[in-house]
Amino acid sequence: MTPLQGKLLENIDYPSELKKLKEKQLPELCKELREFILDVTSSNPGHVGASLGAVELAVALHYIFNTPNDKVIWDVGHQAYAHKILTGRKSVFQNLRKYKGISGFPRMSESEYDAFGTGHSSTSISAALGMAIASKMKNDDRQHVAVIGDGSMTGGMALEGLNNAGVSNTNLLVILNDNGIAIDKSTGALKEYLIQIQTSRTYNRIKNLTWKLLGKASKYGPNSQRIVQQIENAIKGSLLKKSNLFESFNFRYFGPVDGNDVVRLTKVLRDLKDIQGPKILHVMTVKGKGLKEAELHQTTYHSPGTFDRKTGKIIDEKCPGKIPPKWQHVFGKTIIELAERNEKIIGITPAMLSGSSLNMMLQKMPHRVFDVGIAEQHAVTFAAGLAAAGMKPFCNIYSTFMQRAFDQVIHDVALQKLDVVFCLDRGGLVGEDGATHHGAFDMAYFRSIPNMIVSAPMNESELRSMMYTAQLTGMGPFSIRYPKGRGFLPNWKTPMQEIGIGKARKLKDGKDAVILSIGHVGNFALEACEALAKDNVDVALYDMRFVKPMDKKVLRNVFDNFNYVLTVEDGSLQAGFGSAVLEFMEDHHYQAKVKRLGIPDAYIEQGSLEELYKECGYDTEGIILAVKSLIES
Repeated sequence: MTPLQGKLLENIDYPSELKKLKEKQLPELCKELREFILDVTSSNPGHVGASLGAVELAVALHYIFNTPNDKVIWDVGHQAYAHKILTGRKSVFQNLRKYKGISGFPRMSESEYDAFGTGHSSTSISAALGMAIASKMKNDDRQHVAVIGDGSMTGGMALEGLNNAGVSNTNLLVILNDNGIAIDKSTGALKEYLIQIQTSRTYNRIKNLTWKLLGKASKYGPNSQRIVQQIENAIKGSLLKKSNLFESFNFRYFGPVDGNDVVRLTKVLRDLKDIQGPKILHVMTVKGKGLKEAELHQTTYHSPGTFDRKTGKIIDEKCPGKIPPKWQHVFGKTIIELAERNEKIIGITPAMLSGSSLNMMLQKMPHRVFDVGIAEQHAVTFAAGLAAAGMKPFCNIYSTFMQRAFDQVIHDVALQKLDVVFCLDRGGLVGEDGATHHGAFDMAYFRSIPNMIVSAPMNESELRSMMYTAQLTGMGPFSIRYPKGRGFLPNWKTPMQEIGIGKARKLKDGKDAVILSIGHVGNFALEACEALAKDNVDVALYDMRFVKPMDKKVLRNVFDNFNYVLTVEDGSLQAGFGSAVLEFMEDHHYQAKVKRLGIPDAYIEQGSLEELYKECGYDTEGIILAVKSLIES
């Protein structure tokens, strides 16, 4: 289905055409943009809610500023669909997040209008400040705008950027797109502070109205205004005193204003262009605006999958028979079972309650689950503090976001050998979110850390047993990584049992070659072995379970008995599981022909998981071809 373009939108491909419109036409353009976004995303799933809420922002910014000479950075990038449509990508918007299509996030290599790549949150202020200082040094006359929202201001890096920018004397505008929610509802003191700002403005309006009424009503006498003046001073001394956080960073604060009123936004932005120095505009928007279901169910419609274009109702997956659950749901239900037995278990997530399925535990044990906001570094050290005090924290962080807390894992957890369990969701390729979100590196960098146990389950039953094992006393830091999507076992709720640390398991005997797999790709390897057997190729298969420590007894047996060894992982080939096998072979003076399959030394773009596994060569077919080429070499 070709998305329909309204009468205004069909004539706009770039901001130069947008600027030809009159201000009174902008609300209609915003309506057409929303319709266009919904036409595409209803059948081609994407991040719907955030982009619907930021339509007026995108229109107003490109209407007032001289992009791409003026730099606008969207933080995080899933606010930016309207921006993409208005900057030369309308004709290819149907290919959003598809294989070989355009990215779901801003990318510098994709368009000159994408001033900075923003797949992870809280980076815009720092990047915009760097650009602003560079422009100042080169005497370039341009504006720099950081649009930070969808929870990104809760990230510590955003505050670091504010702190630095406030003393920079640069021409920087930060737009705080405040919709009160990231994926789940925003949490923490900053959320309460932003509510205070809104409240204080409300009280100001009431105070001003009261003053006018009392001024006109002489029957109250001359003392009335003095009383109201006292009330005004009390308001300033209480509410307003709490509303200058941004001014304490030396930013001039403006707002809050209605971020879904495009005409008002254009007037405000036009005025702000002429004000020098660092400034912040606080805008209030509605996540999911324009789609009733998305406004009512903002968490669900952050990234809802396919939905009915007319009603907005999400279209359920139609799968025959009983289907396996999502990996995250297995985690969510298993941690509840474990926590019911072990009162020391605590759940921690950096703003991913529903994404990690810790919302299940929150409903049953609200005092034992902590959403710390978009703050991975804090999440890890917070977990370390809990562990140091005798608790057993399960810190659930997406693999791609775990990268942001590497130092805290080393310094605060592993160095002190604290019992923190890292459950790394979305380990490996994740599909349509692309290069910024693939969990490619966790096995490679975690195995370099002393005291760290690094594991990956092949199926849901193994995940349950690894979680059970990890919560036992004295394990030290223990990482468990598992992929995005559904698992492999419809009957997944198996009894949990302790797994020996570093112990592999043999899945199949063979004599011609051997496959060593780690994690869920062992299921592809098992399918490949069965297919190869039909071609009279007899291949042994081991599920290694652990990248660190590795099962040396199994590895010795492998290299004592096989000349052809294939390793398979859904992770980086550089320094990953296959590299660990090669290191063992070299260190113990074995010789064999070893071929490694995994994510190559490149950033893999977006596409379906099936397409990306095939591209990287470790789907079932790729494993079959690799075994045959290895034996024939």
